[in-house]
Amino acid sequence: MHYEHYVALGDSYTSDLFPSLDLGLMDVAVALEREQRAGELAPVGAASLLHRNDDERYPEFAGRDLVSRCPGITFRNLSEDGATIGDVFGEQLPELAESEAPTLVTLTLGATDLLSAFARGAGDTIVRHAAHDIGEAYDFLVDAIRRARPRATIVVTTVCDPSDGTGVMPGIGTTARPIALDALASLNARIAAAAQGAPHVVLADAHAHFQGHGASVEEKHRWYWRRSPLEPNAIGASELRRVWLEAL
Repeated sequence: MHYEHYVALGDSYTSDLFPSLDLGLMDVAVALEREQRAGELAPVGAASLLHRNDDERYPEFAGRDLVSRCPGITFRNLSEDGATIGDVFGEQLPELAESEAPTLVTLTLGATDLLSAFARGAGDTIVRHAAHDIGEAYDFLVDAIRRARPRATIVVTTVCDPSDGTGVMPGIGTTARPIALDALASLNARIAAAAQGAPHVVLADAHAHFQGHGASVEEKHRWYWRRSPLEPNAIGASELRRVWLEAL
């Protein structure tokens, strides 16, 4: 399908911030503010690479980006580091102007809401309730996007598990208290259900693709930023772009 516009909504999975920090390609203001709009960033996040590949860094994706497939396509990256589903509703969605134009929308949400609850030490019952509530809100968000852009293709993206199925990871909770992975599985099931039978809503299963590239392997093989295990590094950003391309 030919798209006239591409809009990226969501959290740091989508942003340029952490891949830029990983590669050392960031403006000083951004490094200090941890805010991707505070200064200039290299376009090396998943959304930026989907829009326009860095052919020098990723030659295997040359000619497989949106600007090659849809000449003239516009791009807006509205994602923010640390964005919750409430932030997307309150801050990002209002910037998605209503339009009948064919639009591609990628959506990455849930990691901040859910995995941050683990990091804060919330009990498993609270985390499971949070997963349910996030899933409910996710359905409303997809409907809101479809109302704003009725001719949009929406790519919904599952939440990754940096612990690689162990439930234990430095920086998230403690080794004595594993993550309640059933809550993550429940949320991902709701995200997958959003794409079942829904016209022009497709599933990108980042969770499955990223398994085996987190805490279970040496740091050099990980797809997460070494200073924050929730965030994709430069390799992870490119691999998320791969998952989106395969879903499309």
